[in-house]
Amino acid sequence: MATASTSLSKIKANSLNLAGTYGFSGTVSGLADETPLVLISTFTSDGSDATASFTSGIDSTYKEYLFVFNNIHCETNDKVFQFNVSIDGGSNYNVAKTTSFFEAYHNEGDSGTALTYNTGTDLAQGTGFQTLLNGLGNGNDESVSGILKLFNPSSTTFVKHFIATLQGYNHGDYSLNEFVAGYANTTSAINAVQFKMNSGEIQGGTIDLFGVV
Repeated sequence: MATASTSLSKIKANSLNLAGTYGFSGTVSGLADETPLVLISTFTSDGSDATASFTSGIDSTYKEYLFVFNNIHCETNDKVFQFNVSIDGGSNYNVAKTTSFFEAYHNEGDSGTALTYNTGTDLAQGTGFQTLLNGLGNGNDESVSGILKLFNPSSTTFVKHFIATLQGYNHGDYSLNEFVAGYANTTSAINAVQFKMNSGEIQGGTIDLFGVV
């Protein structure tokens, strides 16, 4: 099990290089020197990770947390990238969740397209891992990237909402765009999050955890 390394830092707006990168030549007003994203920790795959676990940094400091996935690559073909949450610091990932899941896809041969609700990947008070992307390919150029937002995880009054959007290279040569949302049905504070494949290892990529100011 790999655990994310912690490195608290802020992204400065002037590092975006608006003129050089985006060709912007106007006047910016009201732009603070620091963006509202604080990098808390980063998981970097060493090529043999059964799981990617964030067991620190998720607390009452921020009301919103953002996970950013960059080129997550699986060991074996046709795998499911998924996640779960914990209320006991990562000892157990088994919180009940109710979710919705829909997807858009288009294959390279231009012969298969759809926008559909996927009833096989939603949960109704399920405690298992929630699917984020189905059928990920393990070819050398195949991976998944995207984001997941977790709202107010330290609340002891409300359930914990989350929303995710991911784009992946399906093993059947499809562009697959997945949309996931739901809530962890607990009023206990969520203090750990884990990502993994449904089987096999994570063999590449990074996951950044940000606090949203």
